[in-house]
Amino acid sequence: MQYIRARLIAQAKEVRDDDSIIDIVVWELAEPLLPCTHLYKYRLFFGRPGECFVRYDNERGKGDHRHVGEVEFDYEFISLDALLADFERDVTNWRKR
Repeated sequence: MQYIRARLIAQAKEVRDDDSIIDIVVWELAEPLLPCTHLYKYRLFFGRPGECFVRYDNERGKGDHRHVGEVEFDYEFISLDALLADFERDVTNWRKR
C-alpha cells in the first residue's frame, strides 16, 4: 500500500443530545488522491453509530462523493468552504425529513 504524505488541517467531533454525531476530518495532501485534482482527503459524517445519515468523503480510484442515507452521489469539489457549506446544508435538511 502506498501512503501519501498528509497534514491534518481540521478535526472536530460533536455528539448531540439526540445521540447523533457530527465528525469532520480534513487532511492536506502533498499530491492529489486520484482521480481528484485537489489536495485534500476528507471525511465528513453525520449519523449515529452504525447509521449514516449524511457522509462526504473521497478515496483513491473513486473520487469525491457523498452519501445521503443509503444513496451515494458523485460530488463536485469546488473548495473546502463549499464542501463544508454543502455538508452543513445536508445536515440541516436531514432534520426536516
